[in-house]
Amino acid sequence: MYEDSWYNYIPDFQQQQQQQQQPQPQHKRISSQSYGHRRRESLLQQPSGPNGTNEVTEDLEELLEEDDDDPLDARPPRRAHSISDFYTLMRAEALGHEHAAQKIRKTNKRDLGLEALALPGSETIDDDHEITTIDTFEDDLLLDAGQQEYTLYGDQLALTERHLDTLIEDTNSALKLLASLSESFRGVEEQTSTFQSQCEGLLSEQTRLEKLADEVGTELHYYAYIDNVTRRLNGPGAGRQIEDESFGETLNNLDACIAFMEKNPSYRDAESYLARYQSLLTKALHLLEVGLQNRLDRVSADISRQIQATKSESARHALAYGRFEEMMLDSYALIPNVQKVVHQAYDQSGNALSGTNSDIYSNTANNIFQAYIAARDRDLRPIIQHDLDVFKKEAKEVSMETASRNYVKQCFERSYNEAMLFAKIFAVEPHYSTDPNSAFVTLKSHQRVMVNATNVVPIAHTLQSALHGAELQTLCNILGWITNEYLISDYDEEASAFTRHCQELAARLLAEHLWIFTDTAFEAEIHKSISKVAVLPDELKVGPVVDGVASSNAYPPVKRALELLVMFDQSMPKERCQRNSPVVYKIVKETIQVLQRAEARIKSTKTATDPDLFMLKNLLIIKNELVSLEIGDVRNQEADMEHFGQIWNNITPQSLVGYVSSFIPSAAASLWSPMATPLLGGGGSGGGGAASAATAAAPDHQDASEQLDTLLRQAIVGFTQRWADLLGDGKGRKTAGKNLVKVEKDLEEMLQTAFSSQPEVVGKLKEAIQMHQQAQGRK
Repeated sequence: MYEDSWYNYIPDFQQQQQQQQQPQPQHKRISSQSYGHRRRESLLQQPSGPNGTNEVTEDLEELLEEDDDDPLDARPPRRAHSISDFYTLMRAEALGHEHAAQKIRKTNKRDLGLEALALPGSETIDDDHEITTIDTFEDDLLLDAGQQEYTLYGDQLALTERHLDTLIEDTNSALKLLASLSESFRGVEEQTSTFQSQCEGLLSEQTRLEKLADEVGTELHYYAYIDNVTRRLNGPGAGRQIEDESFGETLNNLDACIAFMEKNPSYRDAESYLARYQSLLTKALHLLEVGLQNRLDRVSADISRQIQATKSESARHALAYGRFEEMMLDSYALIPNVQKVVHQAYDQSGNALSGTNSDIYSNTANNIFQAYIAARDRDLRPIIQHDLDVFKKEAKEVSMETASRNYVKQCFERSYNEAMLFAKIFAVEPHYSTDPNSAFVTLKSHQRVMVNATNVVPIAHTLQSALHGAELQTLCNILGWITNEYLISDYDEEASAFTRHCQELAARLLAEHLWIFTDTAFEAEIHKSISKVAVLPDELKVGPVVDGVASSNAYPPVKRALELLVMFDQSMPKERCQRNSPVVYKIVKETIQVLQRAEARIKSTKTATDPDLFMLKNLLIIKNELVSLEIGDVRNQEADMEHFGQIWNNITPQSLVGYVSSFIPSAAASLWSPMATPLLGGGGSGGGGAASAATAAAPDHQDASEQLDTLLRQAIVGFTQRWADLLGDGKGRKTAGKNLVKVEKDLEEMLQTAFSSQPEVVGKLKEAIQMHQQAQGRK
């Protein structure tokens, strides 16, 4: 940026050094030699050069480099012993032959120490002139030798001073030059600030234009892509693209173009391009549908032919699942492209996804699912027919229960295999869902004869057809086995995938089909054996208890009602029995009506049977059975799929079906609650009115259990009050003792006959009779 000459501000010091290093005259030899003097290096300093010497020296040290010749010896020369030696030394000193002097000193080196100690004038010389001359000369030499070292140091200091003065002058010049440069730079900066701001503005504008150009180029790409994709999808051999990985990239690009046009509807021809891109997307997905359909047809034709040709069950299973999976997955990119399309409509659990083109992808996925189910239905039709034939044969030759169990197990295993095959091909595992847009509902709408994870209709139809004319007990046994086998877990370990799959199928099979079918069968049985049963006079009595069973002397329709309650409880989960079951309600309701008709018949015919005791005995049996089965709330409300949700969320033995629990000895204690006290303490006239009111038909929305309790309390009040009156009348007559004994005996026989196995009931009834007598005595 700047000229090199700007920085050449140091004086030409090198020229001065060269001039000083030139050879000097002989008379300045001593001064030249002093330039080389320097301090000796410390012995502790490590050598820096390869030979142990410091090869790097400063400029000043170069000027002070020692001369090769040693300085003159400061010691005075020895005195001559003869005239010849004296002349020789004088001649050597005068001519400056230093080597000759050193030679003489070396030869007389041994005597130097002694001669240096000799005092001047101590020698004995005959000639006085010569002695004086020698002494003067020796004094001069000795003075020069003593001052030579100080003279050398003085010369070195003078030289150093000159160098320092030179450095100071050079430094001052450099500082002046730098100051001028700083002023120049400051002036340049002031002059170029405006230019710099203009450059920055130009750079920011360039960046903005580049960004704008990139955006324009990107947006133009969405318009320019239509020609390329149109040629690819409408050209010859377009169907082969579904076998290549680039097909997935094409779908992604079409999605991006459609999303761009929908996001920018104000752009030019955006609506037209949007319609064209959507049409091209539909075209691409149609090519995928056709390609998958062709592959399914080829594989299905091969598999169906081999399945029909073999009779081995294991071979058929291997062909229907192992071989079919191998042939379907033996493609380069067809199945991955199909999975990509399915995942644009549903997630891995089969839940519907929302997106720009979700409707188009959902329609394509539904068509693919329908084609797949149709192909599998053709392949498995011979196997399904074989299973049905085996089921019918076992139902006739062995038993209906055994045949049903084997058939259900086989169907559940096949459904699990179909679910695993579906997950491998489409990478989706549809779970139960009520969302109409989910994959579960979509697959369920394409039901055929094949059993799969969403289709349990074939199992239900087969069982319902076989059990249509079977006994009700057989149906209840099969339902109880399905519930106990698949919905109740006897272990705490984590359930396997197959176990969870069977639990879901069993819950759906029961809730959607078999429970409804069973309710219909129970209603038909209730209508036949309870509602329409004829009232026979021989049955309108209370016989003795057989084998200590309290219900052994019950009215025959009541016995049948108890059997139906037990069967229904064994075949259904507790939630369905306890929470407003229509079947339980109808059983209790129809039984109450039958008992009311029988009571009216007893009163009209004036038989020996006590009508209140008849009602008391049978109603108490029904109440005890409801309590033992833990059925409290009995209302007329239809139970739909709510029970399925409760079962599926709580698959535990405590929350599912439970068989008959331990028998509760008696429920009579609950009848003598504070609610019943006013009835027991009332007069005899009140009982008839209450009884007549109870005979009225209760509305359908009323709780049958409450109606049962009301009738039971009324029967107790009527019975105890009437016998209290009879005992009171027996005491008031003249033959009070005999009548009282007879009445008490008749009462005891009647109670023992009806409640021989329930002494607590007998005790409570007697206590109530005494309470009535005490009330009458206070009047």
